[in-house]
Amino acid sequence: MPDEACATSPEHRQDGQPTPSDGLVLVSTPIGNLGDLTPRARETLRTAEVILCEDTRRTARLLLAIGAKVKLQPLHEHNEDSAIGAVLGLLRQGRRVALVSDAGVPLVSDPGYRLVRAALGAGIPVSAVPGANAALTALVLSGLPPVPFLMLGFAPPRQAARLRAAERAGLAATLVWYEAPHRLAESLADMAAAFGARRAAIARELTKRFEEVRRALLPELAEHYRANKARGEFTVVVGPPEQDDPEDLDERLRDALADNTVKDAAALVATATGLPRKLVYARALALRRG
Repeated sequence: MPDEACATSPEHRQDGQPTPSDGLVLVSTPIGNLGDLTPRARETLRTAEVILCEDTRRTARLLLAIGAKVKLQPLHEHNEDSAIGAVLGLLRQGRRVALVSDAGVPLVSDPGYRLVRAALGAGIPVSAVPGANAALTALVLSGLPPVPFLMLGFAPPRQAARLRAAERAGLAATLVWYEAPHRLAESLADMAAAFGARRAAIARELTKRFEEVRRALLPELAEHYRANKARGEFTVVVGPPEQDDPEDLDERLRDALADNTVKDAAALVATATGLPRKLVYARALALRRG
C-alpha cells in the first residue's frame, strides 16, 4: 500500500468554526437523545446534497427534527457493494455527500467501511464529524478500567461463533494509541518491529484546522516521521494482520507441526503472519492435542 497523506481538514469560517467539508463526510448522529446532535453535524446534514443512510424512514425523522430537506439514499449491508460506483460518481462530480448510520458513529458496527476504502482509493476527500458513541459512553460509565479496551461490535448470533470470536479477538483487533509528537517516530519504529508491515493510519489534529490522516504501512510511516518532525496531537491506528483467517492459520500450523515441535511451529507461523506468539502457540497446542 503506497504512502498516502489524506488531508481531511474542514474549511473554516471567519469566526474559526468549521464549515461542512466537500467530499464524503461521515456524520455521527444521536444514540437516543436528539440534544446530542452537534451544531457541526446539523449544519453538515442541512447543507449536504445527498445523505446516505441505513433506514431512510429513521433518518427522515431526524432531518424533520432539525428542519433539513435533503435527498436520502439507502446504503446498508445488502446494497453497499452495488452502490459504491454510483456514490463515487457523485463525489467525482463535486457533490457533497454525507453518510450516517441509524445511531452513533458511522462504520462502527454499521455499513460504510467498503465505501470509505473505495473513496480513499479513488483519491476522494473523506472527513468525519464526531459525536455520540454507545461503546465509549458505556465504557466510561462502567466503573471498569477504561484503557486498554477492545471494541468487538455485535456478538455473533450463535454460541459456537461467539466462542470463536472471543478466542480470536486478540488476533483480529485494530489497535489504537494516543502518542506525543516527540515520541511518535520512536513509537512507530517499535510498532513496525513488533507488528511488521501492517496497514496503519496516523491521525493528526482531529477536527482542527490542520487535520490530516496519513495512511501507509507501518515501516513507511515510521520512516516518514523519522525524516519529518511531528507537530500536533496524534492518534495511531494499526490494522490487524492481513492473514487473520482462522482456517488459514490452522493450515499453516498443521504444516509447521508436521516437522517441528509446538514451540518451534508457533514461532515460525507467528513470524510469517505477524500474529502474537502467545496466541499462535495456544492455537498450535490446541491443534496438537486435538
